[in-house]
Amino acid sequence: MPGKFTDQIGVVTGASTGIGFAIAQGLIEQGAKRVYITGRSAGTLEAAVAKLGEKAVAVISDVSRQADLDELKSVIMANGDQVDAVFANAGICKKNPVGETSEAAYYTMFDINVKGVFFTVQTLLPLMKNGSSIVLTASICSSNGMEGLSLYNASKAAVRSFARTWANELKGRKIRANVLSPGFTRTPLMDNGLGMSESDIAELRKHVEQITPLGYMAQPEEIASSALFLASDDARYVNGVELMVDGGLSQI
Repeated sequence: MPGKFTDQIGVVTGASTGIGFAIAQGLIEQGAKRVYITGRSAGTLEAAVAKLGEKAVAVISDVSRQADLDELKSVIMANGDQVDAVFANAGICKKNPVGETSEAAYYTMFDINVKGVFFTVQTLLPLMKNGSSIVLTASICSSNGMEGLSLYNASKAAVRSFARTWANELKGRKIRANVLSPGFTRTPLMDNGLGMSESDIAELRKHVEQITPLGYMAQPEEIASSALFLASDDARYVNGVELMVDGGLSQI
């Protein structure tokens, strides 16, 4: 049976692992013709493509660098593709206690999480079809004050703001812009970004089980399915929203 993304072209930034990889995998399983995935590590990208198969096209790209985004655009154009869905998913998460945060840490966070999202969309916009979809990955931290993460929280609030404006600004082309805000999800960000040990993660998992109404920490596939919904025709009248995918945590 045809899938929801049959013959469509998707772009997923930060798709080597975690939620981005799960989104790319879902697009392909649902019939996408081609999915462009990006990441900063050639090794992890190659491993991702080996799992995803021939419909995945890997482009080494740092979203904070305009030259890399231009290269991504060139690769898509070289294949003669127009884009049906852009998932601006690439981002980082690092702790920054107030009073102990360097200027360099500030710029790194905002260059990737805010500048990277903005210029990913701006760069690919000329290749997007009228009526296509933009899905931005934010976080439930976009609307809370999680301790020690002020830069991350603020960067995700900026991402949420982009969708509101773009839903209005791109109305002439009927391009929808929505935000996916995951709750606690077991991804490599915990290991690589936050520097958590397995015992730290196990302790966090127990805490999440206690505070989340559904009683467990999500897997990337559970978050990706909501991203795919936002990009699909099932959500064709959904525009400018922030979808909290957090087991009910932000609602209580």
